[in-house]
Amino acid sequence: MPRETRTTLSIRVTQRAEILLSHADLARAAGISAARLTRLVQLGVVAPEPAHGGDFSAAAALRLRRMLRLERDLGVDLESAAIMLDLLDRLEHATRRT
Repeated sequence: MPRETRTTLSIRVTQRAEILLSHADLARAAGISAARLTRLVQLGVVAPEPAHGGDFSAAAALRLRRMLRLERDLGVDLESAAIMLDLLDRLEHATRRT
């Protein structure tokens, strides 16, 4: 019977109750390598929070998971997935204003 391995994520919570993940923890949670996450940060498709020591917010983690799902399920490259999510965010924001 295969052994189950568990990894522990170190999640920080700021004074404003924001959940933050380190670079390594976000990569692990998303199921990608740290090098791939670094490349995505360099491309600007996901960004750390500079005010919090470069850790990633829960919103950045959600955005990354959505992009990876678009890549996996629809074959969309991650740069295009980032553009799609930006457009969806704008549409959602515009819809809320009306």
